[in-house]
Amino acid sequence: MSTVSTGSTNTDGPGQEARQAPQGLRALEAVERRVLWLSTAIIDQANRVRPNPEGLKVGGHQASSASMVSIMTALWFHRLSADDRVSVKPHASPVLHAINYLLGELDESYLSTLRAFGGLQSYPSRSKDPDPVDYSTGSVGIGATATLWGAIARRYVDGRCGQVGQGRQFALLGDAELDEGAIWEAVQDPMVAGLGEVVWIVDLNRQSLDRVVPGIAADRLHGMFGAAGWQVLSLKYGRLLQELFTRPGGDALRVRLDSMGNPEYQRMLRCTPAQLRDRLPGSGSTREPIAGLLAQLTDDELRAALRNLGGHDLGALLEAYDSIDDTRPTVIFAYTVKGHGLANEGHPQNHSSLLTETQMTDLAARLGTDLDAPWGRFPDDSAEAELCARAAERLRRTPLPAHEPPTVPDDMGRTPSGTGNTQQALGRVLLDLTRQAPGAASRIVTVSPDVSSSTNLGGWINKAGIWSATERTDWFADDAETILHWRERPTGQHVELGIAETNLVGLLGELGATWSRWGQPLLPIGVMYDPFVNRALEPWSFGMYAGGQSILVGTPSGVTLAPEGGAHQSITTPSLGIEQPGCVSYEPAFVLDTEWCLLASLNQLGRPYGSSAYLRLSTRPVDQSLAAVPTDPAARERRRRQVVAGAYALRRHDTPAVTIVAMGALVPEALTAADRLAALGLSADVICVTSPDLLFRALQARRGLDEGPHWILDQVFPAERATPMVTVLDGHPHTLAFLATVNRVAATTLGVSRFGQSGTIQDVYRYHGIDTDSIVAAALDLTD
Repeated sequence: MSTVSTGSTNTDGPGQEARQAPQGLRALEAVERRVLWLSTAIIDQANRVRPNPEGLKVGGHQASSASMVSIMTALWFHRLSADDRVSVKPHASPVLHAINYLLGELDESYLSTLRAFGGLQSYPSRSKDPDPVDYSTGSVGIGATATLWGAIARRYVDGRCGQVGQGRQFALLGDAELDEGAIWEAVQDPMVAGLGEVVWIVDLNRQSLDRVVPGIAADRLHGMFGAAGWQVLSLKYGRLLQELFTRPGGDALRVRLDSMGNPEYQRMLRCTPAQLRDRLPGSGSTREPIAGLLAQLTDDELRAALRNLGGHDLGALLEAYDSIDDTRPTVIFAYTVKGHGLANEGHPQNHSSLLTETQMTDLAARLGTDLDAPWGRFPDDSAEAELCARAAERLRRTPLPAHEPPTVPDDMGRTPSGTGNTQQALGRVLLDLTRQAPGAASRIVTVSPDVSSSTNLGGWINKAGIWSATERTDWFADDAETILHWRERPTGQHVELGIAETNLVGLLGELGATWSRWGQPLLPIGVMYDPFVNRALEPWSFGMYAGGQSILVGTPSGVTLAPEGGAHQSITTPSLGIEQPGCVSYEPAFVLDTEWCLLASLNQLGRPYGSSAYLRLSTRPVDQSLAAVPTDPAARERRRRQVVAGAYALRRHDTPAVTIVAMGALVPEALTAADRLAALGLSADVICVTSPDLLFRALQARRGLDEGPHWILDQVFPAERATPMVTVLDGHPHTLAFLATVNRVAATTLGVSRFGQSGTIQDVYRYHGIDTDSIVAAALDLTD
């Protein structure tokens, strides 16, 4: 661990002027005070001033913002470059808006709109906030780790397309975020240790939502980052305390502060000067020298010294930023006081507390502002205005040209025969694209958490290679028994992470955002075992919320993984695809269906109104002739359009008595059940669903509850063919239950709603009641 103090002699970098010129530092301190005022007033306006007829809590985090003011002021006004990107901790969003206002990037009219409809968002949002936001944050831990995946995405795009800059990736996070397991999964990934452009600044205010953290264990955290290969810098004390430590009694004071527990220190912040002089010296042999040292200080000096932590000392912060080692990731632990400079500073319940009107009036007087006119700017001829103008000019980004996403063909023209599965189709389509659409194939990047060979990506990897920032030797290249060739080079198109699904979807989201960050669209495809999609659900969803467009492939899926039983099964993932905004879900039954769905999904990536996709695939071998693909070109195209829109009729009868609707791996059982019912004198239509998601949207659109087409319902579920319905899938039965409402028919929904068992497919299907016998029995019950 390294401890950076204000005595550093490093004078390089943008912070040099502020350190060498007292007037420059004074101007920076004035900007710091204005940022504190603006961020506090933004929340005050939303809660106390703005009309609130419903009486619901608006909220905001004045204390959490205050602890970040110095860190962010020093960063924006003296360190950042236009190429840098910053992820701001969720509860400090008002500080970001205050800074953008001073930089001229946010109109004054928005300052009173925090958490109002169409106004400033509760947490930083790339897609919804009116001012520049580099990373959407709000889900604890995800915003910080996004900078790691953003760094990899930038390197990938820069290596293939160039001209996207060489900036740093900063993350500003609270110390409580380090409790999140996703943080440590990301920090320890082998690829992260080489990301020298990554800088995390931890707001070490030693408070969480409800309390003072009893033991932050900073040394342990330092060791964990250090063991992962990070540079660790610590900013514990500011220049006032550093100077006191040099006086007689100073060593004893430092020992006392170092050994003081977090709750005791926080309580000291609430003490009067008289109480401080009694409590701070402690007891024992060091009490007298500490008391003697404190006796030399005025009450104001004593109060200021106690609060003079490194995270509030602009000079110390600038020197720390200049000490960053660009050869490895850096974490800076900046000790701060939650609510620093506010009336509620240091109080254990200040997380969501709000200053009263009287306290706001007092704050305005102390900071030289006006509560009745809170948005005042610096005079045009002032040093502060000049500092803001220089920073704005330095941070102004030149818009990069937006490249159109590549054209992806709708149909490769192949009709699969024999036996195959939908998981195999994934690898085949990727290889076919390299031959038939090389421009599109060159934009594809695949990602997997150490499961590439078991998810049929081997052929693609052999063709496209593994991405690495530097070329590495493939020591098994001359081994005759090597089937999967691991060629690591900057031109590779597959990124392999460790076994952590949250890391995969985090990277997927950032690769899917390159079209909006740097104007360079990629076609990212992430592959993981479908049972683990739930584990990655939150960061996957958040990546889409932040504007990332990608394809997630969950394979293999369901209880069709029969021998592996309940340990590796997915039940709820089909319905997750329906419920996830910003995403279209597919579960194809046949190889050609998979090709069409994948190609359609690729065509939705990398564009302003595009969409992510989720494909749920299976390893079950299926006779491809069951797909009955039309040979007539027009009929084939009609089938393709229906597959991409959500469903198609696989079998029709003149006078059906029942309709069997099946999805994915259960289509063979549905067809066999239809044959058996026909032998009993009951004809059955068989519908193959490829996307319950799109069918539900079509149903909502038909009822005027959503926008979009609904022609697919008329073609696949025409009212004149309405009969009792049996739905069946390898997933929870409610996924397809809504289809009975298309024509308001009686229905039985079959699926999986309990933990699985090991066995053959027939054993497992029978156990869950999704076998052919169960389908036939359900149809007979409905038509009796």
